[in-house]
Amino acid sequence: MANRCKVLLWVYLWLGQSPAPSKLIHLSQKYVRRCNNFGMTPDAKLSPADETRRRFLTLSTAAGISSTLFPGVLLALAAHTAGAEDPATWKPITPEMVEQAAAIAGLSFTEEQRKELAGGLASLQGGIDDVRKLNLPNSVEPSLVFDPVPSGMVLETERKPMKLGPAPRVEVQVDPHAETAQESLAFLTVRELGELVRTRKVSSTALTKMYLARLKRYDPLLHFVITFTDDRAMKLAAQADKEIAAGKYRGPLHGIPWGGKDLLAVKGYPTTWGAGPYMDQHFDEDAEVVKRLDAAGAVLIAKLTLGALAQGDLWGSKERNGRTRNPWNPKQGSSGSSAGSASAVAAGCVGFAIGTETQGSISSPSTRCGTSGLRPSFGLVPRTGAMALSWSMDKIGAITRSVEDCAVVLHAIYGPDQHDLSVQNAAFNPDFTVDVKKLRVGYIKSAFDMPELQLPEKPKDATSKQLEAYELRVERVKAGHAREAYDMQYATKTLDVLRGMGVALTPMELPKFPFDAITPMLTAEAAAAFDNLTRSGRDAELVGQLPFDWPASFRRMRFYSAVDYINASRARSLAIQQMAAAFAPFDVIVTPSSGMQLSATNLCGQPAVIVPNGLRGDDAPPSPNNGDGDRQNAGGPGTPVSITFLGQLYGDAKACALAAAYQQKTGFHKLHPKLG
Repeated sequence: MANRCKVLLWVYLWLGQSPAPSKLIHLSQKYVRRCNNFGMTPDAKLSPADETRRRFLTLSTAAGISSTLFPGVLLALAAHTAGAEDPATWKPITPEMVEQAAAIAGLSFTEEQRKELAGGLASLQGGIDDVRKLNLPNSVEPSLVFDPVPSGMVLETERKPMKLGPAPRVEVQVDPHAETAQESLAFLTVRELGELVRTRKVSSTALTKMYLARLKRYDPLLHFVITFTDDRAMKLAAQADKEIAAGKYRGPLHGIPWGGKDLLAVKGYPTTWGAGPYMDQHFDEDAEVVKRLDAAGAVLIAKLTLGALAQGDLWGSKERNGRTRNPWNPKQGSSGSSAGSASAVAAGCVGFAIGTETQGSISSPSTRCGTSGLRPSFGLVPRTGAMALSWSMDKIGAITRSVEDCAVVLHAIYGPDQHDLSVQNAAFNPDFTVDVKKLRVGYIKSAFDMPELQLPEKPKDATSKQLEAYELRVERVKAGHAREAYDMQYATKTLDVLRGMGVALTPMELPKFPFDAITPMLTAEAAAAFDNLTRSGRDAELVGQLPFDWPASFRRMRFYSAVDYINASRARSLAIQQMAAAFAPFDVIVTPSSGMQLSATNLCGQPAVIVPNGLRGDDAPPSPNNGDGDRQNAGGPGTPVSITFLGQLYGDAKACALAAAYQQKTGFHKLHPKLG
């Protein structure tokens, strides 16, 4: 029915008829309503003229037309035939066409404005085509650089040596070749592994072989590796052993095997971005983060999975794909998009991993897999050589077994590189000797309140089929509420533990701001980053093709105007000021890992430290979707929960200090899955 409404509308326009505006409005509204009813997007499953439509949408956006329907309808009026691919074959845009399209979009122009707009749109086409002919690669950044620093903020710039806790004492069998030793050795923290390597109780070469073997053993179960880097790894491990034997110790990462999310370029190996169209992609230079970890003596052993183009945990091409799994319950996905990084760390298959976050891609898989994750302040780590999704929101961070490990990794990779212009000259000086009782600590009070059960309203005069759908929805809502209510006990227990540690907690709330209203900036930037993918039609090669997946999202963003994007950016400036004011009285803020804080802090740049917070008991509500690999299969008995510690912008060190103290008190990071 939705397609029928759409066809009727386009037939009117293509035949040159001029139905009354009320008729056009009726048809367009009916089309959008039908699309919504069937879970479609109004621009889904279009004809081969997609390319032409998309080009025209960009033109209309450039003209400052913000309505979603206006550009598409005006394109229909201008198209000469249904298959018109070349703008040269379009009918000239006339003021009458502008009037008809404006009526559908709910816009009003004077006669003079219609004439001016018709001519102006035609004149813009050449410039837009010229820009597209440049074939801008993903690595080219916009000329406008996002800066989250609010006015009046002074950054600490002096870099100081790390102040770590006491050197750990490792009392485990250290023969990495022994089957019994692997289960204890593989799950040690970076600091523990580092002490073994430094004191030459175990070699980097032996650790590298052990972790490579574990990756290959468990990858068929967990699907967390895209490319092994064996040759590179063995050379670096041998070099590390030689240097350490000669007394040239580079620090706690020297000789430690690690895995990188496969959006980091590594010379000599494919960088797939987890997506079919890029499975054979190569770059001639390492990403800056890879270079810095090489300099620290760390050993890259594998490029790990990410959801396609950094979305979720489903990756690959039609020929080779998979959903990365949660080691605690391999029937579940590991969440994403740093899917392989969290899964491999949780499974004891790498010493540490690098992930990225735009809006939850370190937090979510760290929560699902029970790892420690550090999403640093925006602009702390250079993204040079990493896939761009959102230039104003992408961040690179660590996923490890302990918070102290996260800080060690961040200390090695942060700081300006003269290429990523968003990176601030801000210092990250972790101090794990600080007295956490002296920190000013808040907690988001409403986030710890028991969730209320809000059932959907029962439809009136509903058919039996509608009632059946309503009852199913009610059951889903009840099941979701039961899981949230069960998990809240772990969050509130955190506050009790912190108070028992002598930490004074002050209730606070985040600003009442429409953060969700400005998050489309992320998708708009992503659509620009992959403009060629959409216009070429190769978005059909992505494994995810549901309405919420990137292909449909990128198409929707063609209807998000430049004017709306800039106004969202202006609103974001207000949000930054309000968030800075809310955080000013506190060094650290404690919160559950989900909720509005996730969007708010990612938009405004604050750091987050995510730590495991225990395992759900046997009495936990089961997942209502327990199918093997079902994307909604999550939670249930024996799976991890997490808690998050937020810091002020570039206050990552204090957030790490409190999170590490809490972690040492609870010991949840020492738990690990039994894979057999």
